Amino acid sequence: MSATFDRRLPRQSQPETSTARITLKPKGDTRGLLDGAWWPRSRDLTRELPALMDVLDPLWGRVTRVAVNPTYWPAVPHQIPVHGHVVKVGWFTAELDPHKILLLSYSVGRWDLLVIPPETSPASAERLMAAASGDEGLPLTASALMAAAHEDEDDAASADAVVTDLPETVVPGRPEPLIVGT
Repeated sequence: MSATFDRRLPRQSQPETSTARITLKPKGDTRGLLDGAWWPRSRDLTRELPALMDVLDPLWGRVTRVAVNPTYWPAVPHQIPVHGHVVKVGWFTAELDPHKILLLSYSVGRWDLLVIPPETSPASAERLMAAASGDEGLPLTASALMAAAHEDEDDAASADAVVTDLPETVVPGRPEPLIVGT
């Protein structure tokens, strides 16, 4: 595994400003291993982090550091300028779940968010966001939630394959085939 580390500070101007797609646990809900979920639009931390900070800074206080696992981030810069301050970025391979981002603030503490891959379908992302920010069920790690989501998608794909792969039976006097087993 390799990661690219860009030592240059990115330009201050962001060509695209968009709202972060994020869901958080209700205030005071400390149950579980995750504090919510974030669904970035790309795998570019330099582009995505400012939108995330726009949402989180007013709620949690200024986020000063983040940590990611570089498995799914092609470039991990050391610092990212975010609206008048710099967020320091660290990375850990063995210590940090690849589907999680860790955020630190001097004023409030630490938060762990599930990172939903940008290419995830809206329906799957909605289910993952609800699972990461809800208080139902057992507390799961970020990777366990992602694995469960993939199992659900595989089960749905298998069910579709079963329905479409059923043998066709032609009934005499009926012009169209009859699908057996539905």
